[in-house]
Amino acid sequence: MYLERPRIDRLLEKAVQNPIVTVVAGAGYGKSQAVYSFARKCSVRTAWVQFSEGDNVSGRFWEKFVDAIAVLSRESADKLAEIGFPETERQFSRYTAISGTDIISADKYIFVYDDIHLIRDRAVLGFIGRSIHAASGMMAPFPNITSIIISRNEPELDLARFESRGQVSHISEEDLRFSKDETVEYFRLLGLRPSLHTISAIYGDTEGWVFATHLAGLSLAHSKTGDTYVPQALRANIFKLMESEIFSGLPKKLQTFLVKLSLIEHLVPDLLREIVGREEKNYSLIDEMEQLGSFIQYDTYLNAYRIHLLFLDFLKGRQFELSEDEKRDVWLKAADWCLRNNHKINAITYYEKAGDYRKLLDAFYTFPLAFSRQTAALLMKIMDNAPPELYEQIPSAYALRRRLLVNLEMFDQAKEELTVIIAKLERRQCDKEIARTLTGCYNHMGFLGLITCIYTHDYTYVRYFERAHYYSDISGSETSPPALTLNLSSYACRAVETAEMESYNEAISGMVLHTTATMNGYAYGMDDLAWAELAFFKGDLSRAESLAQTARDKAREKNQYEIENCSLFYLLRINLCRGNSDAIPDLLRQIEELRNQPSFLNRFIYYDIVLGLFYVQIGRLEKTASWLKSDFEESELNSWMIHGLEILVKAKCHFAEKRYPAVLANLEGRQEKYSTWSFVLCRLEAKVLEAVCRYRLNDSEGAFRDLEAAWDLAKGNGLYMPFTELGKDMRALAGAALKEPSVKIPKPELEKIQRNAALYAKNIFAVSEQYDSSKTQKSKAGSSLSPREMDVLTGLSQGLTREEIARVSSISVNTVKSAIRSVFNKLGAVNRADAVRIAAELGIL
Repeated sequence: MYLERPRIDRLLEKAVQNPIVTVVAGAGYGKSQAVYSFARKCSVRTAWVQFSEGDNVSGRFWEKFVDAIAVLSRESADKLAEIGFPETERQFSRYTAISGTDIISADKYIFVYDDIHLIRDRAVLGFIGRSIHAASGMMAPFPNITSIIISRNEPELDLARFESRGQVSHISEEDLRFSKDETVEYFRLLGLRPSLHTISAIYGDTEGWVFATHLAGLSLAHSKTGDTYVPQALRANIFKLMESEIFSGLPKKLQTFLVKLSLIEHLVPDLLREIVGREEKNYSLIDEMEQLGSFIQYDTYLNAYRIHLLFLDFLKGRQFELSEDEKRDVWLKAADWCLRNNHKINAITYYEKAGDYRKLLDAFYTFPLAFSRQTAALLMKIMDNAPPELYEQIPSAYALRRRLLVNLEMFDQAKEELTVIIAKLERRQCDKEIARTLTGCYNHMGFLGLITCIYTHDYTYVRYFERAHYYSDISGSETSPPALTLNLSSYACRAVETAEMESYNEAISGMVLHTTATMNGYAYGMDDLAWAELAFFKGDLSRAESLAQTARDKAREKNQYEIENCSLFYLLRINLCRGNSDAIPDLLRQIEELRNQPSFLNRFIYYDIVLGLFYVQIGRLEKTASWLKSDFEESELNSWMIHGLEILVKAKCHFAEKRYPAVLANLEGRQEKYSTWSFVLCRLEAKVLEAVCRYRLNDSEGAFRDLEAAWDLAKGNGLYMPFTELGKDMRALAGAALKEPSVKIPKPELEKIQRNAALYAKNIFAVSEQYDSSKTQKSKAGSSLSPREMDVLTGLSQGLTREEIARVSSISVNTVKSAIRSVFNKLGAVNRADAVRIAAELGIL
């Protein structure tokens, strides 16, 4: 039962004219209810995030945030679920790009962040702060979005810039208190008409505290006269009042049901019905629960019930009344529901509480191969707290623990524990389960060897994959579909010494022979890719092209998307080097198709990086992703993933913008911090870029020094390509070095570098000219768009889905698809964003 409060509605109506509203008051002041009632009456598009203590884990917070976005757009929610929690600038750019496609400029939006005082994690708070800034026009033009922050204390967000501009509205505890008139109206709503003396006594005791006023009203209702009120310190006796005025009068079954609900967070109707059980006809307990009104209410934005926090604390204090079996039953039902609805971290924690580690392990194997360090740490804590007998009862728990250690980059500990476990298991009778576990353990040992060989220089790790293959055959199990995520890092060849590059690739070839068998095609094509990469850097383009095509085709056969993507990356660079503009459109089309493959988890990052390098090379910096042109940042990615290539492409963007000091400042010194930067190829590409930066800054001595250092890395294997790809800048630097007697690079080699760079510059110019020519052709093609194609293009520019365009234009979805293909062909676009950009450039839109 809720009292309509026009005074509060007017405050909120005025407040939401600003981009940010804070609603700050203690527990029981009706903060959430006031905002909820206002949003419902306004009929604005609203996304509501209800925080809990558990949301201080970024992965768990993200699952909840995606659910809130789903109220506005299921399509966007699915895309956001794929990209994961935005830890870096490029991920946040992707998040805003996805969100922006669904923002309709003519509509008003409200984003509610409820109980934000429960959030302490800096990453989660940072994301919320940046989202609020983006929604408020600081970082992106969304002036039709208001963020409402509900908290018990002042939020730990940087709002100073908005405050200075008068763009923050504040609603305080004083605003939310009941006035004496509202107290009278509330009692009338309850069917009570106490005397003015009694109202004054209650108002003096409660000071307008909404929750206490409600309890006082219940006390009056239970009195014989309806006007008997004994003044008391309500705040000190709040739980006693809940017991006497609310809980004690409820049926025993309902009492038990409410206490059960205090065990979980996800109070969605489907889960509540499971907890009630089928024996309760028509789920009458849920109907009875809904009669509690102010204490438990259904929230349409969350599609869940919300229990008032003070009442929830009261219920939690009674959990001792439940048996262990009753608690376990609730947790298992909640865990199963969470797993079915993609709340994987919550599912894991509920399974842990229930003590069902077999289901916990099954849930874990639904996680992607790579996940955040924070999520890995949470799961590791769960495994550390598991009963010791778990590993004896479920041997596969060993493999899970090792995988977590690898994600946390605790390689030495992982290897030590694996060695002990393997010895223990091999002393036991080898049944199929033991064989499966040993297969996993030996594969983990092999991958540890692959990761750490850059430090140990030991390439004999292939023997572990051989043993895994042996036990896989013994297990006789059907191999599961291949893992779709392969963390290739920035390079396929990660050798740290030039002399070891061939040994590294030979070990990869040996590994792939076994992983394709034991893991159903995992890493298929990676060996061809590694050799293609080495051939490319040596300048052997024919061999590189042949191997890259083979790697691409093998990867497609087994859905090894990262290998396919890297193969296309090198094929694109090969054809740029040749000036073969005819082959490039088809390669871009293949890259675009891969970007649209939902099972390719890292596709957005790789897509931006691959096209970023392409556009920088042909002088089209404006087409690169915005995050690649932003300032350098410290990445949250594991250092052995794609960090090196990300920084190098970003550095090339900055170089194209003539931000030479920024490039040097961020390339230098990274080898000590990131393992990626110890790779020969990464160090080489960075060093030649540093050399041309210094030359641009008129530091010839420094430029020659870096050029010599780069040549020392390259000469052992004839790695000419990093010099070549710098085109006219390297041509100029090599020419200057030829005139400087002190430069220690042999003259024939300098001349070869200069010739290669000059030819590359010529070929790139030809590709760029062809690109400009195609723009002219696009302009002509743009004028030939039919009225229907123009309608569809307009819909695309407004961010409408194909179904929405069909509905607006009164045509079928298949007709829309056909029109989109025609628009893409006429404009030479590779995707909808490209079509909209080209149309805008040509003045069509």
